[in-house]
Amino acid sequence: MMPLSMSKQGTSSAIMRVTGKSETKNFLGNLGFTPGEKVTVICEVGGNLIVEIKNCRVALSKELARNIMI
Repeated sequence: MMPLSMSKQGTSSAIMRVTGKSETKNFLGNLGFTPGEKVTVICEVGGNLIVEIKNCRVALSKELARNIMI
């Protein structure tokens, strides 16, 4: 298991768990980042990610991406 922030461009992975404060978990959960969901890294710029989840593209800061374990 590793944080999504360490994933490379073009990589698809299943989310294992989401860590952090309850506000962070709720925020990410509302965006679709829940255990079992498939997430694909579209591109990475300076540690920040654009990912595809549930057929939507979402931009994540590297801090938020560190809370998503794949």
